Amino acid sequence: MSDIVNYYNKFDEWGRLDREPIEFQVNWSFIRKYFPKKGHVLDNGAGPGKYSIELAKEGYKVTLTDLTPKLVEIAEKKAQELELTAQFNGFYVLDARELNILKDEQFDASLMLGPLYHLQEENDRIKAVKELYRVTKKDGIIFVAFMSRIRHILSSLSSPENWKPNDNIDTILQFSESGCFNHADEVRFTGAYYFNIEEIKPFMESQGFESLELIGSNVGAILTNENWNYWRNKGEQEVNNIIKLLIEKASDPYTLGISSHLLYIGRKRGL
Repeated sequence: MSDIVNYYNKFDEWGRLDREPIEFQVNWSFIRKYFPKKGHVLDNGAGPGKYSIELAKEGYKVTLTDLTPKLVEIAEKKAQELELTAQFNGFYVLDARELNILKDEQFDASLMLGPLYHLQEENDRIKAVKELYRVTKKDGIIFVAFMSRIRHILSSLSSPENWKPNDNIDTILQFSESGCFNHADEVRFTGAYYFNIEEIKPFMESQGFESLELIGSNVGAILTNENWNYWRNKGEQEVNNIIKLLIEKASDPYTLGISSHLLYIGRKRGL
């Protein structure tokens, strides 16, 4: 896991969500749709706390965890700057597979928007989901982020130089079978696991969750800067209407393969 910590020590994750605002806006729209009106929530693998801060502003009591100490520190400083510290129950450096200081059935809703796609071994992915199940209350709502295998195949085919070693068809075919990707350039994205879309709901349901919805968080990622500049030149209202359209189409199953990030929304069932 040290590779993950080292990567995020250098990477501006808060800035990524600023640079890719559609993903945040789409996810936030569905979080608001399904979240309880109040309660204690977990942001597990929260990074610098972009979602946690918004949840705190909405009046939720938030517990924040992340594997990378630097990101936990940034999140705590952000909360202090915005005078939101009182809304947080703690900022913890924790591995998503071992939330040992958190009690059973502690949270009314839980987010896990990063950890799962950093875990290349199935046993580790199961451990993380079991921990999420354990700390969430019965009937609690959970949100889990996945990365799409077919989208990464298409990205590798269209930009092979950016996704080495997926710069030849043999390696792409191997990735298509395994879902595991390890970037040849060490300063780029860490080793990751990409799900086949049709496997996501059965995987989560096998761990005790009822599936409510699966959405594409950033269907708009297919639009280039040139595309966006065209629409921005037409005015703010035009851009706002595009965002509304992308939110509306996020749950269309026929668009899921376009999105690099997927958001699973489920409910904890009683066993």
